[in-house]
Amino acid sequence: MNTTADDAERTRLRSMAVLERSLRDRGVRYAAGVDEAGRGALAGPVIAAAVILPDDVMMITGLDDSKRLIPARRDMLYDRITDLATAVGVGRSDASVIDTVNIRRANLLAMKEAVEALSPAPGHLLIDGIDTIDWQGPQTTVVGGDARSLSIAAASIIAKVTRDRIMVACDPDFPEYGFARHKGYGTAVHLAALDAHGPSTVHRRSFLRKRRHQATA
Repeated sequence: MNTTADDAERTRLRSMAVLERSLRDRGVRYAAGVDEAGRGALAGPVIAAAVILPDDVMMITGLDDSKRLIPARRDMLYDRITDLATAVGVGRSDASVIDTVNIRRANLLAMKEAVEALSPAPGHLLIDGIDTIDWQGPQTTVVGGDARSLSIAAASIIAKVTRDRIMVACDPDFPEYGFARHKGYGTAVHLAALDAHGPSTVHRRSFLRKRRHQATA
């Protein structure tokens, strides 16, 4: 980066650390960002991650909402976050859980699992979205949090990379669907494969029922 770009990046990262700094100023030692990946996919699990970043590594260059990053950049930042974070927790709800309790509840269960996997335990949660989780400590929901909070952005990257790797690992077992390419989302290739082969054991049957209903409505 040149000096102007360096300054712009530092300014961007400082703006994304405002929530964490505010909590630290109030005496919160471990603020954890929480986010998920895979909520809208037709197949595979929903993955949640919780990340506590130490104060001295808040400024990880390039840290951003995972959706804004190319895969190679996400992979690099995934390694950087796991190396430097005070704690990282991951939670998972598979398709069977999603079909049983619905995607919203499955997502909240995965988030709770991710938070409970943290050591040390967090003093406050910053959760992307509008829903709190079943957890006894203080928590703040942040709409668009993966672009507004460094720790939520870090969680978004951990969740996205973890889920992508799970879907790539599924690909050899279900080669007809192309999971390595689309990660279970409803692309034209995926929808054509579903029409040709029907659902696999990792597809979300409740999502497919909703899709069929919408197609016939």
